[in-house]
Amino acid sequence: MNHTDKKKFRVLISVSDKSGLAAFAKGLTSLSFEIISTGGTAEALRSAGIAVTDISEITKFPEIMDGRVKTLHPSVHGGLLARTGIDESITAEHSINWIDLLVVNLYPFESTIAASDCTYEEAIEKIDVGGPAMVRAAAKNHNRVTVIIDPDDYPIVLEALQTGGSLKTLRSELAAKAFAHTAYYDATISQYLRRAGPYSESELIASDPLVLGWRRDQKLRYGENPHQEAALFSSSNALSGSIVGSKQIQGKPLSFNNIVDAEAALDCVKAFSDPVCAIIKHANPCGVAVSENLLTAYQTAFSTDPQSAFGGIIAFNRTLDANTAKFIIQNQMVELIIAPEIDRGAYKDLGQKKNVRVLETGPMQITDYDWNMKSIAGGLLVQSNDYTDSNDFRLTTVTKRAPTNSELKALKFAWTVVKFIKSNAIVYTNEHATLGIGAGQTSRVMSARIAAMKAADADLTLTDASVASDAFFPFRDGIDIAAEHGITSVIQPGGSVRDEEVIAAADEHGMAMVFTGMRHFRH
Repeated sequence: MNHTDKKKFRVLISVSDKSGLAAFAKGLTSLSFEIISTGGTAEALRSAGIAVTDISEITKFPEIMDGRVKTLHPSVHGGLLARTGIDESITAEHSINWIDLLVVNLYPFESTIAASDCTYEEAIEKIDVGGPAMVRAAAKNHNRVTVIIDPDDYPIVLEALQTGGSLKTLRSELAAKAFAHTAYYDATISQYLRRAGPYSESELIASDPLVLGWRRDQKLRYGENPHQEAALFSSSNALSGSIVGSKQIQGKPLSFNNIVDAEAALDCVKAFSDPVCAIIKHANPCGVAVSENLLTAYQTAFSTDPQSAFGGIIAFNRTLDANTAKFIIQNQMVELIIAPEIDRGAYKDLGQKKNVRVLETGPMQITDYDWNMKSIAGGLLVQSNDYTDSNDFRLTTVTKRAPTNSELKALKFAWTVVKFIKSNAIVYTNEHATLGIGAGQTSRVMSARIAAMKAADADLTLTDASVASDAFFPFRDGIDIAAEHGITSVIQPGGSVRDEEVIAAADEHGMAMVFTGMRHFRH
């Protein structure tokens, strides 16, 4: 039967997600659609009592290679791509029946690779070939063919068919959605293959074109400000131990600013192997402390800047226990608490403040294929994340006096914290906690002054403390200010044309200074 017979319309259905399928198919049969289907979809429809024509009856060729080849055939693609007023004669010559509606969703590649035990071979077998080819063909020919890739669109299409209205606008919208779907699908596969292959970070960033895909998780109430529209999109690479991959235990939905701050907090605590608490405000740490237990870590971090901690975000790298949760709820106003796991005993105490948002991230992990991206008008800046450990840099003593063991521990702690502070960044610390933080200033010397003011406001002494600078000291004035407040050791990248002047200042003050040769700008 060719397409000139207006009494019969054809739909080709081949789906992995069969939700809502039977009801939709029954609706189509009531509108005199002939249903063509494949493999498991055909079986599911027959089980629902719906008449189905097997794809092999259309192609005159059996499904082969365990279903790898079944729809890649001129009778299928000719039926999808045939144009009204142009291709009637050629399709009649080759006995190609026109297809008016395509219902396809693809092999579940993304959910397959999300499984922790997924093998490379299993992932490869979930790469759909025929499905994307059909979707693209139908979407290209959307002037005539309606394409559905999402079961949520069944009611809309069925209603339009039943009312007999124009489908032109709807077909165009569904075609755009279909191309977005296949693009995301291909991007997910591309990212997986690069991730699973022997590629270095530099090779990944040098890839051209850079193919990425995000799926909209939720529309946010607004962006940084109430007049800005915003949404949260997730990548197929979203893993446990990430904000996007976490589970919200309680509280109001996360805002745009909550998510930005939460990411900064999570990045910070991931950098520590010891139990740590980081309190974040406006994407900057205002207190960071390590201890043998979370309660002490929190109490110490809070005490370093209780004023800034008000309304902040608190992150831990260990399971949140009941004692710590109870103390936080009783001690301060908090927007969000983040931990890899929430102890069952902590749930009751957290529940006393139901508006407090709580995220359980799952096991925290740092991967070597994460990218940091910043959008600019008409473009995207991409870099590897600033993940480093002690093997990535070498400390070089440049002053007459070398740091003591105690100073060295404090310097390493300070160097870990400083890279999470907006540049220009100065942080004063002891071995276990920050004492004063200067962030985001246009001059480094001003950051040094602000960090000292923060310590004074919290009644903390800087005597015998250490200082870290995210980039080199351009002049000696920053060193002079640190010495004035009792700082005895310094860690910085070095590399300034005035390094000799800065080193001489440290020697004058009897300070120990080490260079790392590595900068930690955070803009």
